[in-house]
Amino acid sequence: MNEIIALVVIVVICITALLLQAYWHQKKSRLQEALLVQSELMKERQNFTLPHKMEAYQRAILYLERMNPTSLVLRLSDPTISATAMQAVLLKALRDEYDHNVAQQLFISESSWTLLKTAKEETARLISVVSEQLPEGSTSVDLCSSLITKTAEVKPLPSEIAIEALKAEFQRLM
Repeated sequence: MNEIIALVVIVVICITALLLQAYWHQKKSRLQEALLVQSELMKERQNFTLPHKMEAYQRAILYLERMNPTSLVLRLSDPTISATAMQAVLLKALRDEYDHNVAQQLFISESSWTLLKTAKEETARLISVVSEQLPEGSTSVDLCSSLITKTAEVKPLPSEIAIEALKAEFQRLM
């Protein structure tokens, strides 16, 4: 009788060992499958977001190039208006383009977006400071000329700093 009990115990131990081994094997397979699915999802997400990120960096750099005071003056100069009116035109263009590109911050790091916002604010401040330094009754030509001169004195411009940061960040993504 003891032999039968010993045999039953041995069989139960073997069956338990087989069941445990099957359980661990199944758990390991599920984990590997979950990791594979997660890896594929990450790859698909990257394939989806990378083109959007590239476009966001391109648009942000284009905005920074367009906000350069010299670029603004060349695009928007109107010799028939006053310096005050020209200041308003330049500041409006700066804000409008920013508003047009605000969604790009979804794909750009917070630090780079902060640099872009700072560049916008500093450019607006530069326009305002130059405008305030002009004598009353100045024309847009006076403002534009003074702005270009002042821009040449400021190196590097905040927009140039932001462009370099965006380029470096984009290179790290690639």
